[in-house]
Amino acid sequence: MKANINFYSEKDNEIKRFLEHYYSKNLPDFNYNLHYQEYFDNPIDMINIMSCFIDNKDNYEINLWISLDEDVFICVTESNLNNIVKYLYERYPY
Repeated sequence: MKANINFYSEKDNEIKRFLEHYYSKNLPDFNYNLHYQEYFDNPIDMINIMSCFIDNKDNYEINLWISLDEDVFICVTESNLNNIVKYLYERYPY
């Protein structure tokens, strides 16, 4: 199973605004207003977007959940980000 991130929002275009900030480019064809999911072959690659999300959480009305195993979801928060990052490096070493 590929690891994935899931953004959720109750506000239209909030996820798009965040992703445009993260990728530093306009996403005109982005059609995921309230939910967006992205898959990663290497879960370590999720760390940058999770960190950016936490650093900018006050600017966006969105939530972020990750899934490393089927049907198991973890909400990413300021209080658990460091533990998630440590776990990712332990579980998926280079």
